[in-house]
Amino acid sequence: MRVRRFRTALAALTALAVVGLTGCGDSDDAPSGGGPGITGTVTVFAAASLTESFTTIGRDFEAANPGTKVTFSFAGSSALANQINQGAPADVFASAAPANMKTVTDAGNGDGDGTPTTFVRNQLVIAVPRGNPDRVTGLSDLTRPDAKVALCAEQVPCGAAAKKALDAAEVKLTPVTLEQDVKAALSKVKLGEVDAALVYRTDAKAGAADVDGIEFPESAGAVNDYPIIVLKNAVNRAAAQAFVSYVLSDTGRGVLTAAGFQAP
Repeated sequence: MRVRRFRTALAALTALAVVGLTGCGDSDDAPSGGGPGITGTVTVFAAASLTESFTTIGRDFEAANPGTKVTFSFAGSSALANQINQGAPADVFASAAPANMKTVTDAGNGDGDGTPTTFVRNQLVIAVPRGNPDRVTGLSDLTRPDAKVALCAEQVPCGAAAKKALDAAEVKLTPVTLEQDVKAALSKVKLGEVDAALVYRTDAKAGAADVDGIEFPESAGAVNDYPIIVLKNAVNRAAAQAFVSYVLSDTGRGVLTAAGFQAP
């Protein structure tokens, strides 16, 4: 009788232990890297100059938040701002200048109080073919009669910054082309269609296999701040907020700094 009672008690204790272990196992299945509920697709509209950095950050974010997917639309900030104000579906907007962000927030399309966060800064360089065959050292070299130069259009942040730098240097240029985003201006140099272009330092670094970035002092007075915001009509608000937080985290900033962006 005593043996039977002992066996019954032992079986009960074993069952309790199994239940306890199962409960511990369930807690290990909690979502990581963003908290519970961070799933689904987050759509990010971002300045063309963020292409490489945000692509990396997007992959890292997905790895840290299983079940999420980041999709990007990269273009000139002015074009993206217009698309957002016309109702294009997007969860997050990252602009290469406050002016283009302001058109979005002034239209009431920012989330909450509509206050964006500046997350990085960027500065211009003169992009020339690898090896700098024309020995360009500053903006004045771009005024040579035979020099073919590409600039961004003035409504694009890189174009507005270029105008500010050129005015500061009292240099007047007649570009052979005005591009709608910085990547398009850089590609003209890569393809040999122009001798130089004013682009961001980060873009010249990303294209270092084909171009050199020549620093010039006037660029210090034309540095662009990059703001980011969750949008009012974000479909996946939780994931959008988590993505912005990830960009602002030490991990996100590390990716951006490695690409040549400056801290705000």
